[in-house]
Amino acid sequence: MSIIPVPRVAVIVVAAGSGTRLDAGAPKAFVGLDEHTILRHALRNVFDGPAAQVVVVAPAGYEGDALTDADEAAGDRRDLVSVVTGGATRQESVAAGLAALWGDVELVLIHDAARALMPSAVFARVVDMLDTGVAAVLPVLPVVDTIKRVADDRVVGTVDRSELSAAQTPQGFWRRILENAYTNAQDEYTDDAALVAASGHAVTTVVGAEAGFKITTPADLARARGLVAPIAPVATRIGAPTLLPRVGIGTDVHAFGGVGALWMAGLQWPGEEALSGHSDGDAVAHAIVDALLAAAGLGDIGTHFGTDRPEFAGAHADAFLARTAALLGEAGWRIGNVSVQVQARRPRFSSRRGEAEAVLSAALGGAPVSVSATTTDGLGFTGAGDGVAAFAVALVVPA
Repeated sequence: MSIIPVPRVAVIVVAAGSGTRLDAGAPKAFVGLDEHTILRHALRNVFDGPAAQVVVVAPAGYEGDALTDADEAAGDRRDLVSVVTGGATRQESVAAGLAALWGDVELVLIHDAARALMPSAVFARVVDMLDTGVAAVLPVLPVVDTIKRVADDRVVGTVDRSELSAAQTPQGFWRRILENAYTNAQDEYTDDAALVAASGHAVTTVVGAEAGFKITTPADLARARGLVAPIAPVATRIGAPTLLPRVGIGTDVHAFGGVGALWMAGLQWPGEEALSGHSDGDAVAHAIVDALLAAAGLGDIGTHFGTDRPEFAGAHADAFLARTAALLGEAGWRIGNVSVQVQARRPRFSSRRGEAEAVLSAALGGAPVSVSATTTDGLGFTGAGDGVAAFAVALVVPA
């Protein structure tokens, strides 16, 4: 029998909520997504992450159900799991989890079971950032909707969303800092990062994950069930079952008139007029991004790379495509292939087609990309030389 070393990391999984807004007939964490509960799915990703003591905080009366889910998810790490009873508030529940930590634990991650599909990579990201010496770490996503300030049913202003981020879990802390913040807390906070910030410590952010959305409403539950539903087998002509792929379509258009060099299909084109845009105006790369995101059901390029993301200002194809491939991987998808057509009078594309395909494919982690081009016989704005249009089709399959 192998001996599992005592970990220096602990994950407290908060599963004590009643789930009133979900209204599914049971505490939220114990509602089924498929044959497994929300809690069971959350714990699977916890145990896929860094080795850790895992403390599940369950509602009174559900401790046995929580232990069953934890034992199934833990596998040969069962000795690292314990279950405690939660309190009347979230802070009371987290405090109960803190009281159950082993003495060797240095880093503590607090995770909401309702974020059942949060990829294990985010847990690792939080631990890695804590190991740089920062006090607290918060995974975040950009706010993509326009936010209005409203009073008495009337819009009174628009909030600058470039300064806003949506908080997720797991939130990570050095144990001594978190325990001290809880000991001295005077108020109730909506999350642990806010509590620690109120105690005087800076909170550092890392990139979260779209898949880590919080299951709160029936619509959220339906979305999560759709993501974990088994792919239906489809009979091929020779009778062998295969997994159903998904296809997405993307388009993008940019006009000439930008500043600097022309970038298109991941390549720089010396002597050509640049395309305008928030980034480098690479319509080919942007169409590919839209097609991949659409195929995976993850929104569109504006959702993830909008003008409120200053880090993508002036960015080239490799940045967009690598991040898109990562988003698909986190959501459980692998890129099958991509085909994109360029519609432009200039530049002359044929001499660099192979080079472009190699660059685009490399940016997507080796997924094959094919590129074709047409001048549209001089018709339309592309034929007149006013700009470039691109149309992409992408195939993704379950990872």
